[in-house]
Amino acid sequence: MSLSPRFTTRPELVGGFGMVAATNWLAAQSGMAMLERGGNAFDAAVAAAAVLEVVEPHQNGLGGEAPMIIWSAADESVHVVDGQGPAPLAATIGGFQDLGLTLVPGTGLLGACVPAAFGSLMFVLGRFGTMSLRDVLEPAIGYAERGFPVLPSLSATLDAVAVSMSTDWPTSAAIWLSHGVPAPGSRLTNRALAATFVRLIEEAEAAGVTREQQIEGARRSYYEGFVAEAIDRFAARPARDADGVHAGFITGHDLARWRASLEEPSRVAFGDFEVCKTGPWGQGPVFLQQLALLAGFDLAGMGADSADLVHLVAECAKLAFADREAFYGDPRFVEVPLEALLSEAYASERRALVGQEASLDLRPGSPDGKPPKLPALVTQSLTEARNGGAVDPRLGPPEGSHRAMRGDTCHLDVADRFGNLVSATPSGGWLQSSPVVEGLGFCLGTRGQMFWLEEGLASSLAPGKRPRTTLSPGLALRDGRPYLAFGTPGGDQQDQWTLLAFLRHAVFGLDLQASIDSPSWHSNHMPSSFHPREAYPNQLVVEAELGADAIASLRRRGHSVIEAEPWTLGRVSAVSRGADGFLRAGADPRAMQAYAVGR
Repeated sequence: MSLSPRFTTRPELVGGFGMVAATNWLAAQSGMAMLERGGNAFDAAVAAAAVLEVVEPHQNGLGGEAPMIIWSAADESVHVVDGQGPAPLAATIGGFQDLGLTLVPGTGLLGACVPAAFGSLMFVLGRFGTMSLRDVLEPAIGYAERGFPVLPSLSATLDAVAVSMSTDWPTSAAIWLSHGVPAPGSRLTNRALAATFVRLIEEAEAAGVTREQQIEGARRSYYEGFVAEAIDRFAARPARDADGVHAGFITGHDLARWRASLEEPSRVAFGDFEVCKTGPWGQGPVFLQQLALLAGFDLAGMGADSADLVHLVAECAKLAFADREAFYGDPRFVEVPLEALLSEAYASERRALVGQEASLDLRPGSPDGKPPKLPALVTQSLTEARNGGAVDPRLGPPEGSHRAMRGDTCHLDVADRFGNLVSATPSGGWLQSSPVVEGLGFCLGTRGQMFWLEEGLASSLAPGKRPRTTLSPGLALRDGRPYLAFGTPGGDQQDQWTLLAFLRHAVFGLDLQASIDSPSWHSNHMPSSFHPREAYPNQLVVEAELGADAIASLRRRGHSVIEAEPWTLGRVSAVSRGADGFLRAGADPRAMQAYAVGR
Protein backbone atom coordinates (compact mmCIF):
# COMPACT_ATOMS: atom_id res chain seq x y z
CA MET A 1 0.00 0.00 0.00
CA SER A 2 1.39 3.41 -0.95
CA LEU A 3 1.68 6.12 1.64
CA SER A 4 0.24 9.58 1.26
CA PRO A 5 2.66 11.81 -0.69
CA ARG A 6 2.72 14.22 2.25
CA PHE A 7 4.04 11.56 4.63
CA THR A 8 7.40 12.68 5.95
CA THR A 9 10.39 10.38 6.07
CA ARG A 10 11.30 11.14 9.67
CA PRO A 11 10.92 8.03 11.84
CA GLU A 12 8.26 7.56 14.42
CA LEU A 13 9.68 8.47 17.83
CA VAL A 14 10.57 5.45 19.93
CA GLY A 15 11.57 5.53 23.58
CA GLY A 16 11.81 3.26 26.61
CA PHE A 17 12.02 5.70 29.52
CA GLY A 18 8.83 7.57 28.76
CA MET A 19 6.98 9.45 26.04
CA VAL A 20 5.06 12.72 26.10
CA ALA A 21 3.11 14.13 23.16
CA ALA A 22 1.49 17.54 23.63
CA THR A 23 0.20 20.49 21.67
CA ASN A 24 3.08 22.64 22.92
CA TRP A 25 6.85 22.11 23.06
CA LEU A 26 7.33 23.60 26.53
CA ALA A 27 4.55 21.42 27.94
CA ALA A 28 5.95 18.27 26.33
CA GLN A 29 9.43 18.99 27.69
CA SER A 30 8.09 19.77 31.17
CA GLY A 31 6.22 16.48 31.27
CA MET A 32 9.32 14.65 30.08
CA ALA A 33 11.34 16.28 32.85
CA MET A 34 9.06 14.68 35.44
CA LEU A 35 9.61 11.24 33.90
CA GLU A 36 13.38 11.77 33.90
CA ARG A 37 13.25 12.67 37.59
CA GLY A 38 11.57 9.37 38.42
CA GLY A 39 7.94 10.45 38.20
CA ASN A 40 5.22 8.53 36.44
CA ALA A 41 2.80 9.41 33.63
CA PHE A 42 0.38 11.09 36.03
CA ASP A 43 3.06 13.38 37.46
CA ALA A 44 4.12 14.22 33.91
CA ALA A 45 0.56 14.93 32.77
CA VAL A 46 -0.07 17.32 35.67
CA ALA A 47 3.16 19.20 35.04
CA ALA A 48 2.51 19.44 31.30
CA ALA A 49 -1.09 20.56 31.82
CA ALA A 50 -0.02 23.29 34.24
CA VAL A 51 2.49 24.59 31.69
CA LEU A 52 -0.19 24.59 29.00
CA GLU A 53 -2.30 26.83 31.25
CA VAL A 54 0.54 29.35 31.25
CA VAL A 55 1.87 29.27 27.70
CA GLU A 56 -1.37 28.71 25.73
CA PRO A 57 -3.89 30.92 27.57
CA HIS A 58 -5.91 31.28 24.37
CA GLN A 59 -6.40 27.51 24.33
CA ASN A 60 -6.95 26.64 28.00
CA GLY A 61 -6.53 27.94 31.51
CA LEU A 62 -6.69 27.36 35.24
CA GLY A 63 -10.37 28.31 35.15
CA GLY A 64 -11.24 25.75 32.48
CA GLU A 65 -11.71 21.99 32.40
CA ALA A 66 -9.59 18.89 31.80
CA PRO A 67 -11.33 15.57 31.02
CA MET A 68 -8.95 12.60 31.01
CA ILE A 69 -8.86 8.91 30.26
CA ILE A 70 -6.13 6.92 31.98
CA TRP A 71 -4.79 3.40 32.25
CA SER A 72 -3.56 2.70 35.75
CA ALA A 73 -0.96 -0.06 35.85
CA ALA A 74 -1.51 -0.36 39.61
CA ASP A 75 -5.07 -1.60 39.27
CA GLU A 76 -4.91 -2.58 35.56
CA SER A 77 -8.01 -0.57 34.71
CA VAL A 78 -9.20 2.19 32.42
CA HIS A 79 -10.69 5.17 34.21
CA VAL A 80 -12.37 8.36 33.04
CA VAL A 81 -11.54 11.41 35.13
CA ASP A 82 -14.60 13.64 35.28
CA GLY A 83 -12.83 16.86 34.42
CA GLN A 84 -15.93 18.82 33.38
CA GLY A 85 -17.47 21.12 35.98
CA PRO A 86 -21.27 21.52 36.25
CA ALA A 87 -23.49 24.55 35.82
CA PRO A 88 -23.91 26.84 38.83
CA LEU A 89 -26.92 26.21 41.07
CA ALA A 90 -28.34 29.62 40.17
CA ALA A 91 -28.12 28.98 36.41
CA THR A 92 -31.60 28.11 35.13
CA ILE A 93 -33.35 28.36 31.80
CA GLY A 94 -35.77 30.81 33.38
CA GLY A 95 -32.90 32.94 34.63
CA PHE A 96 -31.51 33.30 31.12
CA GLN A 97 -34.95 33.95 29.68
CA ASP A 98 -35.44 36.74 32.21
CA LEU A 99 -32.36 38.34 30.65
CA GLY A 100 -33.96 38.06 27.20
CA LEU A 101 -31.56 35.36 26.01
CA THR A 102 -32.31 32.31 23.89
CA LEU A 103 -28.70 31.07 23.84
CA VAL A 104 -25.99 31.07 26.49
CA PRO A 105 -23.43 33.69 25.37
CA GLY A 106 -20.10 32.38 24.19
CA THR A 107 -18.18 35.11 26.01
CA GLY A 108 -18.38 36.87 29.36
CA LEU A 109 -19.42 35.43 32.72
CA LEU A 110 -22.83 33.88 32.10
CA GLY A 111 -21.41 30.70 30.55
CA ALA A 112 -19.09 29.92 33.46
CA CYS A 113 -19.35 26.43 34.90
CA VAL A 114 -17.40 25.23 37.92
CA PRO A 115 -13.71 25.35 36.89
CA ALA A 116 -12.66 21.71 36.95
CA ALA A 117 -9.11 21.77 35.57
CA PHE A 118 -7.24 22.28 38.84
CA GLY A 119 -9.40 19.87 40.84
CA SER A 120 -9.02 17.18 38.19
CA LEU A 121 -5.25 17.56 38.11
CA MET A 122 -5.07 17.42 41.90
CA PHE A 123 -7.26 14.32 41.93
CA VAL A 124 -4.99 12.52 39.48
CA LEU A 125 -1.82 13.66 41.23
CA GLY A 126 -3.09 12.57 44.64
CA ARG A 127 -4.63 9.27 43.57
CA PHE A 128 -2.14 8.08 40.96
CA GLY A 129 0.93 10.33 41.04
CA THR A 130 4.11 10.13 43.10
CA MET A 131 5.63 13.61 43.12
CA SER A 132 4.98 16.65 45.28
CA LEU A 133 2.77 19.56 44.31
CA ARG A 134 5.76 21.89 44.34
CA ASP A 135 7.71 19.63 41.97
CA VAL A 136 4.99 19.36 39.33
CA LEU A 137 4.06 23.06 39.39
CA GLU A 138 7.64 24.33 39.32
CA PRO A 139 7.91 24.50 35.49
CA ALA A 140 4.61 26.38 35.14
CA ILE A 141 5.60 28.89 37.80
CA GLY A 142 8.93 29.46 36.08
CA TYR A 143 7.34 30.26 32.72
CA ALA A 144 4.65 32.46 34.26
CA GLU A 145 7.17 34.42 36.37
CA ARG A 146 10.14 34.69 34.00
CA GLY A 147 8.34 34.56 30.67
CA PHE A 148 7.62 32.33 27.70
CA PRO A 149 7.78 32.85 23.92
CA VAL A 150 4.55 34.09 22.38
CA LEU A 151 3.07 31.72 19.83
CA PRO A 152 1.90 33.26 16.53
CA SER A 153 -1.63 32.04 17.31
CA LEU A 154 -1.58 33.77 20.71
CA SER A 155 -0.38 37.02 19.15
CA ALA A 156 -3.08 36.82 16.46
CA THR A 157 -5.78 36.14 19.05
CA LEU A 158 -4.75 39.11 21.18
CA ASP A 159 -4.56 41.34 18.11
CA ALA A 160 -8.12 40.36 17.15
CA VAL A 161 -9.59 41.17 20.59
CA ALA A 162 -7.30 44.03 21.62
CA VAL A 163 -9.87 46.77 21.09
CA SER A 164 -12.70 45.09 22.97
CA MET A 165 -10.37 43.83 25.70
CA SER A 166 -8.91 47.27 26.31
CA THR A 167 -12.36 48.83 26.40
CA ASP A 168 -14.35 46.29 28.38
CA TRP A 169 -12.02 43.91 30.26
CA PRO A 170 -9.39 46.00 32.06
CA THR A 171 -8.18 43.09 34.20
CA SER A 172 -7.35 41.21 31.01
CA ALA A 173 -5.72 44.15 29.28
CA ALA A 174 -3.48 44.70 32.30
CA ILE A 175 -1.90 41.27 31.80
CA TRP A 176 -2.01 40.65 28.08
CA LEU A 177 -1.76 44.14 26.59
CA SER A 178 0.38 46.03 29.11
CA HIS A 179 2.92 46.76 26.35
CA GLY A 180 0.56 46.46 23.39
CA VAL A 181 -0.11 43.33 21.39
CA PRO A 182 2.87 41.01 21.93
CA ALA A 183 4.66 40.00 18.74
CA PRO A 184 5.20 36.34 17.88
CA GLY A 185 8.34 35.11 19.56
CA SER A 186 8.45 37.91 22.11
CA ARG A 187 8.63 37.23 25.86
CA LEU A 188 5.40 37.38 27.86
CA THR A 189 4.86 36.89 31.57
CA ASN A 190 1.82 36.32 33.79
CA ARG A 191 3.08 37.11 37.26
CA ALA A 192 -0.44 37.16 38.71
CA LEU A 193 -0.89 33.53 37.69
CA ALA A 194 2.56 32.68 39.04
CA ALA A 195 1.55 34.23 42.37
CA THR A 196 -1.64 32.15 42.40
CA PHE A 197 0.34 28.94 41.89
CA VAL A 198 2.86 29.96 44.57
CA ARG A 199 0.12 30.75 47.09
CA LEU A 200 -1.57 27.42 46.39
CA ILE A 201 1.71 25.66 47.15
CA GLU A 202 2.35 27.69 50.30
CA GLU A 203 -1.11 27.03 51.69
CA ALA A 204 -0.82 23.37 50.68
CA GLU A 205 2.45 22.93 52.53
CA ALA A 206 1.00 24.67 55.57
CA ALA A 207 -1.87 22.14 55.55
CA GLY A 208 0.30 19.11 56.34
CA VAL A 209 3.59 17.32 55.90
CA THR A 210 2.52 14.42 53.71
CA ARG A 211 2.11 14.61 49.94
CA GLU A 212 -1.58 13.68 50.23
CA GLN A 213 -2.26 16.34 52.87
CA GLN A 214 -0.61 19.00 50.75
CA ILE A 215 -2.49 18.09 47.58
CA GLU A 216 -5.78 18.17 49.47
CA GLY A 217 -4.74 21.47 51.03
CA ALA A 218 -4.19 22.95 47.57
CA ARG A 219 -7.57 21.70 46.44
CA ARG A 220 -9.26 23.33 49.45
CA SER A 221 -7.40 26.60 48.86
CA TYR A 222 -8.75 26.68 45.33
CA TYR A 223 -12.32 25.48 45.84
CA GLU A 224 -13.00 26.69 49.38
CA GLY A 225 -10.31 29.31 49.96
CA PHE A 226 -8.81 32.39 48.34
CA VAL A 227 -9.43 31.34 44.72
CA ALA A 228 -13.12 30.59 45.28
CA GLU A 229 -13.52 33.84 47.21
CA ALA A 230 -11.97 35.86 44.38
CA ILE A 231 -14.18 34.16 41.79
CA ASP A 232 -17.27 34.76 43.93
CA ARG A 233 -16.53 38.51 44.15
CA PHE A 234 -15.52 38.91 40.52
CA ALA A 235 -18.43 36.99 38.95
CA ALA A 236 -20.93 39.19 40.80
CA ARG A 237 -19.67 42.24 38.89
CA PRO A 238 -21.26 42.69 35.43
CA ALA A 239 -18.95 42.33 32.44
CA ARG A 240 -19.40 42.68 28.69
CA ASP A 241 -20.34 39.52 26.80
CA ALA A 242 -21.62 38.63 23.33
CA ASP A 243 -25.16 39.78 24.15
CA GLY A 244 -24.77 42.67 26.57
CA VAL A 245 -23.40 43.33 30.04
CA HIS A 246 -24.15 40.69 32.66
CA ALA A 247 -22.88 39.30 35.93
CA GLY A 248 -22.31 35.57 36.23
CA PHE A 249 -24.33 32.96 38.07
CA ILE A 250 -21.33 31.15 39.56
CA THR A 251 -20.52 31.52 43.27
CA GLY A 252 -17.98 30.25 45.73
CA HIS A 253 -20.57 27.78 46.99
CA ASP A 254 -20.65 26.14 43.54
CA LEU A 255 -16.91 25.56 43.74
CA ALA A 256 -17.03 24.24 47.31
CA ARG A 257 -19.59 21.53 46.51
CA TRP A 258 -17.69 20.04 43.53
CA ARG A 259 -15.03 17.33 43.47
CA ALA A 260 -13.47 15.42 40.62
CA SER A 261 -14.29 11.72 40.42
CA LEU A 262 -13.68 8.55 38.43
CA GLU A 263 -16.15 7.03 36.00
CA GLU A 264 -16.33 3.95 33.82
CA PRO A 265 -15.52 4.64 30.15
CA SER A 266 -17.78 4.04 27.19
CA ARG A 267 -16.35 1.21 25.07
CA VAL A 268 -16.62 -0.33 21.62
CA ALA A 269 -14.67 -3.23 20.10
CA PHE A 270 -13.13 -2.69 16.67
CA GLY A 271 -11.04 -5.54 15.28
CA ASP A 272 -8.18 -6.22 17.69
CA PHE A 273 -8.91 -2.98 19.52
CA GLU A 274 -11.24 -1.85 22.25
CA VAL A 275 -11.61 1.94 22.20
CA CYS A 276 -12.55 3.86 25.36
CA LYS A 277 -14.14 7.30 25.60
CA THR A 278 -15.98 9.44 28.15
CA GLY A 279 -19.65 9.02 28.85
CA PRO A 280 -22.30 10.97 26.91
CA TRP A 281 -21.67 14.14 28.95
CA GLY A 282 -18.91 14.45 26.37
CA GLN A 283 -19.15 13.86 22.64
CA GLY A 284 -16.68 10.94 22.81
CA PRO A 285 -19.30 8.25 22.16
CA VAL A 286 -19.71 9.62 18.61
CA PHE A 287 -16.22 8.24 17.93
CA LEU A 288 -17.47 4.86 19.11
CA GLN A 289 -20.68 5.09 17.10
CA GLN A 290 -18.68 5.87 13.98
CA LEU A 291 -16.46 2.83 14.60
CA ALA A 292 -19.53 0.63 15.08
CA LEU A 293 -20.95 1.84 11.77
CA LEU A 294 -17.67 1.54 9.86
CA ALA A 295 -17.00 -1.98 11.17
CA GLY A 296 -19.61 -3.27 8.73
CA PHE A 297 -17.77 -2.03 5.63
CA ASP A 298 -14.65 -3.22 3.81
CA LEU A 299 -12.49 -0.25 4.74
CA ALA A 300 -9.18 -1.89 3.83
CA GLY A 301 -10.41 -2.46 0.30
CA MET A 302 -11.13 1.24 -0.24
CA GLY A 303 -7.70 2.83 0.22
CA ALA A 304 -6.69 5.21 2.99
CA ASP A 305 -7.17 8.45 1.03
CA SER A 306 -9.76 7.31 -1.51
CA ALA A 307 -12.95 9.20 -2.29
CA ASP A 308 -14.88 6.04 -1.36
CA LEU A 309 -13.47 6.11 2.16
CA VAL A 310 -13.93 9.85 2.61
CA HIS A 311 -17.56 9.61 1.50
CA LEU A 312 -18.25 6.65 3.78
CA VAL A 313 -16.63 8.23 6.84
CA ALA A 314 -18.42 11.53 6.26
CA GLU A 315 -21.82 9.87 5.92
CA CYS A 316 -21.30 7.78 9.04
CA ALA A 317 -20.23 10.90 10.91
CA LYS A 318 -23.49 12.59 9.95
CA LEU A 319 -25.48 9.74 11.46
CA ALA A 320 -23.45 9.58 14.68
CA PHE A 321 -23.49 13.32 15.26
CA ALA A 322 -27.24 13.45 14.63
CA ASP A 323 -27.62 11.05 17.56
CA ARG A 324 -25.31 13.27 19.60
CA GLU A 325 -27.71 16.16 19.12
CA ALA A 326 -30.78 14.12 19.97
CA PHE A 327 -29.60 11.95 22.87
CA TYR A 328 -26.33 13.01 24.52
CA GLY A 329 -26.36 14.74 27.88
CA ASP A 330 -25.27 14.36 31.49
CA PRO A 331 -26.43 10.84 32.50
CA ARG A 332 -26.75 12.04 36.08
CA PHE A 333 -29.72 14.09 34.89
CA VAL A 334 -31.12 12.42 31.77
CA GLU A 335 -31.55 8.87 30.54
CA VAL A 336 -29.16 8.36 27.64
CA PRO A 337 -29.69 5.07 25.71
CA LEU A 338 -25.94 4.61 25.36
CA GLU A 339 -25.91 0.81 25.36
CA ALA A 340 -28.36 0.79 22.48
CA LEU A 341 -26.53 3.57 20.63
CA LEU A 342 -23.31 1.53 20.72
CA SER A 343 -24.89 -1.84 19.94
CA GLU A 344 -24.25 -3.83 16.77
CA ALA A 345 -27.99 -4.15 16.16
CA TYR A 346 -28.42 -0.38 16.12
CA ALA A 347 -25.30 0.12 14.00
CA SER A 348 -26.60 -2.40 11.47
CA GLU A 349 -29.93 -0.59 11.30
CA ARG A 350 -28.26 2.81 10.83
CA ARG A 351 -25.67 1.48 8.37
CA ALA A 352 -28.42 0.86 5.87
CA LEU A 353 -28.95 4.62 5.61
CA VAL A 354 -25.53 5.18 4.06
CA GLY A 355 -26.00 5.63 0.34
CA GLN A 356 -23.91 6.50 -2.69
CA GLU A 357 -24.94 10.15 -2.54
CA ALA A 358 -24.31 12.70 0.19
CA SER A 359 -27.24 13.12 2.55
CA LEU A 360 -28.65 16.60 3.13
CA ASP A 361 -30.57 15.60 6.27
CA LEU A 362 -29.83 15.41 9.97
CA ARG A 363 -31.16 11.93 10.79
CA PRO A 364 -31.08 10.81 14.42
CA GLY A 365 -32.31 7.28 15.03
CA SER A 366 -34.57 5.69 17.65
CA PRO A 367 -32.34 3.47 19.84
CA ASP A 368 -34.48 0.98 21.77
CA GLY A 369 -37.49 2.76 20.28
CA LYS A 370 -36.65 6.02 22.07
CA PRO A 371 -37.86 8.88 19.85
CA PRO A 372 -35.28 11.56 19.04
CA LYS A 373 -35.76 15.18 19.99
CA LEU A 374 -33.74 17.89 18.33
CA PRO A 375 -33.53 21.50 19.54
CA ALA A 376 -35.89 23.83 17.72
CA LEU A 377 -33.00 26.14 16.90
CA VAL A 378 -31.18 23.25 15.22
CA THR A 379 -34.01 22.38 12.88
CA GLN A 380 -34.54 26.08 12.18
CA SER A 381 -30.86 26.76 11.49
CA LEU A 382 -30.62 23.72 9.22
CA THR A 383 -33.47 25.08 7.14
CA GLU A 384 -31.89 28.54 7.03
CA ALA A 385 -28.49 27.12 6.10
CA ARG A 386 -29.96 25.16 3.20
CA ASN A 387 -31.49 28.42 2.00
CA GLY A 388 -28.13 30.19 2.04
CA GLY A 389 -28.43 31.80 5.45
CA ALA A 390 -25.13 30.55 6.92
CA VAL A 391 -21.66 31.99 6.38
CA ASP A 392 -18.40 30.27 5.68
CA PRO A 393 -17.27 28.91 9.09
CA ARG A 394 -13.77 30.16 8.48
CA LEU A 395 -15.09 33.75 8.55
CA GLY A 396 -15.83 35.21 11.94
CA PRO A 397 -17.89 38.18 13.15
CA PRO A 398 -16.38 41.69 12.95
CA GLU A 399 -12.80 41.92 14.16
CA GLY A 400 -12.46 43.28 17.67
CA SER A 401 -15.94 42.27 18.82
CA HIS A 402 -16.60 39.95 21.74
CA ARG A 403 -17.89 37.43 19.20
CA ALA A 404 -14.72 37.48 17.14
CA MET A 405 -12.59 34.69 18.57
CA ARG A 406 -13.73 31.22 19.52
CA GLY A 407 -11.57 29.34 21.99
CA ASP A 408 -9.66 26.23 21.14
CA THR A 409 -8.24 23.37 23.17
CA CYS A 410 -5.03 21.57 24.13
CA HIS A 411 -4.21 17.91 24.28
CA LEU A 412 -1.48 15.78 25.83
CA ASP A 413 -0.66 12.07 25.97
CA VAL A 414 1.84 10.34 28.23
CA ALA A 415 3.21 6.80 28.45
CA ASP A 416 5.70 5.82 31.14
CA ARG A 417 8.00 2.88 31.78
CA PHE A 418 5.71 1.63 34.55
CA GLY A 419 2.87 0.80 32.14
CA ASN A 420 0.61 3.83 32.72
CA LEU A 421 -1.12 5.78 29.97
CA VAL A 422 -2.75 9.23 30.13
CA SER A 423 -4.90 11.02 27.56
CA ALA A 424 -5.96 14.52 28.66
CA THR A 425 -7.76 17.35 26.85
CA PRO A 426 -7.42 20.61 28.82
CA SER A 427 -9.56 23.44 27.52
CA GLY A 428 -11.68 26.43 28.47
CA GLY A 429 -10.81 29.52 30.44
CA TRP A 430 -9.76 31.21 27.18
CA LEU A 431 -8.39 34.74 27.50
CA GLN A 432 -10.49 35.87 24.52
CA SER A 433 -13.80 34.62 25.92
CA SER A 434 -13.89 35.84 29.53
CA PRO A 435 -12.18 38.58 31.57
CA VAL A 436 -9.29 37.73 33.87
CA VAL A 437 -10.44 37.23 37.46
CA GLU A 438 -8.92 40.08 39.40
CA GLY A 439 -5.84 39.06 41.35
CA LEU A 440 -5.70 35.48 39.99
CA GLY A 441 -4.27 35.84 36.48
CA PHE A 442 -6.70 33.48 34.77
CA CYS A 443 -10.19 33.53 33.24
CA LEU A 444 -13.33 31.56 33.92
CA GLY A 445 -14.63 29.17 31.28
CA THR A 446 -17.64 29.58 29.01
CA ARG A 447 -18.50 25.90 28.55
CA GLY A 448 -22.09 26.64 29.56
CA GLN A 449 -22.67 27.84 25.99
CA MET A 450 -23.09 24.15 25.11
CA PHE A 451 -26.35 23.95 27.06
CA TRP A 452 -29.64 24.57 25.29
CA LEU A 453 -32.11 27.03 26.79
CA GLU A 454 -35.01 24.87 25.69
CA GLU A 455 -36.80 22.52 28.09
CA GLY A 456 -36.96 18.78 27.54
CA LEU A 457 -33.72 18.17 25.64
CA ALA A 458 -30.95 15.81 26.66
CA SER A 459 -28.55 18.75 26.92
CA SER A 460 -30.95 21.36 28.32
CA LEU A 461 -29.51 23.60 31.04
CA ALA A 462 -30.16 22.57 34.64
CA PRO A 463 -28.46 23.63 37.89
CA GLY A 464 -25.59 21.28 38.78
CA LYS A 465 -25.67 19.57 35.38
CA ARG A 466 -22.61 19.08 33.18
CA PRO A 467 -22.74 20.59 29.68
CA ARG A 468 -22.39 18.15 26.81
CA THR A 469 -18.80 19.08 26.07
CA THR A 470 -16.81 18.52 22.88
CA LEU A 471 -13.67 17.50 24.78
CA SER A 472 -12.76 13.95 23.84
CA PRO A 473 -9.59 12.25 25.09
CA GLY A 474 -9.22 8.68 23.82
CA LEU A 475 -7.57 5.45 24.91
CA ALA A 476 -7.46 2.10 23.13
CA LEU A 477 -6.60 -1.42 24.24
CA ARG A 478 -5.14 -3.92 21.79
CA ASP A 479 -5.64 -7.60 22.42
CA GLY A 480 -6.84 -6.64 25.89
CA ARG A 481 -3.73 -4.67 26.86
CA PRO A 482 -3.29 -0.88 27.11
CA TYR A 483 -1.97 0.30 23.77
CA LEU A 484 -2.80 3.84 22.63
CA ALA A 485 -3.61 7.25 24.11
CA PHE A 486 -4.68 9.90 21.61
CA GLY A 487 -6.60 13.12 21.02
CA THR A 488 -6.67 16.58 19.47
CA PRO A 489 -8.01 20.10 19.92
CA GLY A 490 -10.79 21.05 17.54
CA GLY A 491 -14.27 21.31 19.08
CA ASP A 492 -16.79 19.37 17.00
CA GLN A 493 -13.96 18.08 14.81
CA GLN A 494 -12.13 16.25 17.61
CA ASP A 495 -13.89 12.93 17.01
CA GLN A 496 -13.43 13.26 13.27
CA TRP A 497 -9.74 14.15 12.99
CA THR A 498 -8.71 11.52 15.54
CA LEU A 499 -10.91 8.95 13.82
CA LEU A 500 -8.95 9.39 10.60
CA ALA A 501 -5.63 8.91 12.37
CA PHE A 502 -6.95 5.87 14.24
CA LEU A 503 -8.30 4.23 11.07
CA ARG A 504 -5.04 4.73 9.21
CA HIS A 505 -3.17 3.09 12.05
CA ALA A 506 -5.63 0.33 12.98
CA VAL A 507 -6.91 -0.57 9.50
CA PHE A 508 -4.22 0.50 7.05
CA GLY A 509 -1.17 -0.23 9.18
CA LEU A 510 0.47 3.19 9.04
CA ASP A 511 2.65 4.11 12.00
CA LEU A 512 1.48 6.85 14.36
CA GLN A 513 3.31 9.69 12.64
CA ALA A 514 2.24 8.68 9.15
CA SER A 515 -1.34 8.32 10.36
CA ILE A 516 -1.26 11.86 11.71
CA ASP A 517 0.56 13.37 8.72
CA SER A 518 -1.87 12.08 6.09
CA PRO A 519 -4.45 14.44 4.54
CA SER A 520 -7.31 15.36 6.85
CA TRP A 521 -10.95 16.22 6.39
CA HIS A 522 -14.14 16.75 8.40
CA SER A 523 -17.85 17.34 8.01
CA ASN A 524 -19.55 20.53 9.19
CA HIS A 525 -22.96 18.96 8.67
CA MET A 526 -23.80 18.83 12.37
CA PRO A 527 -24.81 21.91 14.40
CA SER A 528 -21.92 23.61 16.13
CA SER A 529 -21.64 23.09 19.86
CA PHE A 530 -20.54 26.72 20.25
CA HIS A 531 -22.46 29.98 20.30
CA PRO A 532 -24.18 30.93 18.00
CA ARG A 533 -24.69 27.25 17.05
CA GLU A 534 -24.29 27.50 13.27
CA ALA A 535 -24.97 24.59 10.96
CA TYR A 536 -23.62 23.93 7.45
CA PRO A 537 -25.54 20.95 6.03
CA ASN A 538 -23.53 18.69 3.75
CA GLN A 539 -20.39 20.80 3.98
CA LEU A 540 -17.20 18.75 3.75
CA VAL A 541 -13.88 20.48 4.45
CA VAL A 542 -10.84 18.70 3.01
CA GLU A 543 -7.16 19.48 2.82
CA ALA A 544 -6.26 20.08 -0.80
CA GLU A 545 -3.59 17.36 -0.72
CA LEU A 546 -6.34 14.77 -0.70
CA GLY A 547 -6.01 15.20 -4.45
CA ALA A 548 -7.98 16.74 -7.30
CA ASP A 549 -9.43 13.43 -8.47
CA ALA A 550 -10.78 12.49 -5.03
CA ILE A 551 -12.20 15.97 -4.48
CA ALA A 552 -13.93 15.92 -7.87
CA SER A 553 -15.41 12.50 -7.09
CA LEU A 554 -16.76 13.77 -3.77
CA ARG A 555 -18.42 16.71 -5.48
CA ARG A 556 -20.05 14.36 -7.98
CA ARG A 557 -21.51 12.44 -5.03
CA GLY A 558 -23.18 15.64 -3.84
CA HIS A 559 -20.82 16.84 -1.12
CA SER A 560 -20.38 20.58 -0.77
CA VAL A 561 -16.59 20.53 -0.66
CA ILE A 562 -14.43 23.32 0.71
CA GLU A 563 -10.73 22.98 0.03
CA ALA A 564 -8.70 23.98 3.07
CA GLU A 565 -5.09 25.06 2.95
CA PRO A 566 -2.56 22.23 3.30
CA TRP A 567 -1.65 21.22 6.83
CA THR A 568 -4.49 23.11 8.54
CA LEU A 569 -7.00 20.53 9.80
CA GLY A 570 -6.19 19.02 13.17
CA ARG A 571 -3.49 18.86 15.86
CA VAL A 572 -3.60 15.15 16.67
CA SER A 573 -1.09 13.56 19.02
CA ALA A 574 -0.72 9.98 20.25
CA VAL A 575 1.48 7.69 22.31
CA SER A 576 1.49 3.90 22.26
CA ARG A 577 2.92 0.90 24.09
CA GLY A 578 3.54 -1.95 21.71
CA ALA A 579 3.53 -5.67 22.37
CA ASP A 580 7.30 -5.47 21.79
CA GLY A 581 7.59 -3.24 24.86
CA PHE A 582 8.57 -0.13 22.92
CA LEU A 583 6.95 3.23 23.63
CA ARG A 584 6.13 5.23 20.51
CA ALA A 585 4.65 8.65 19.84
CA GLY A 586 3.59 10.99 17.07
CA ALA A 587 2.56 14.64 16.98
CA ASP A 588 0.93 16.80 14.37
CA PRO A 589 3.18 19.23 12.43
CA ARG A 590 0.14 21.37 11.62
CA ALA A 591 0.45 24.83 13.22
CA MET A 592 4.02 23.93 14.29
CA GLN A 593 3.02 23.71 17.95
CA ALA A 594 2.64 20.01 18.79
CA TYR A 595 5.64 17.90 19.75
CA ALA A 596 6.41 14.35 20.83
CA VAL A 597 9.44 13.78 23.04
CA GLY A 598 10.90 10.67 24.59
CA ARG A 599 13.97 9.29 26.30
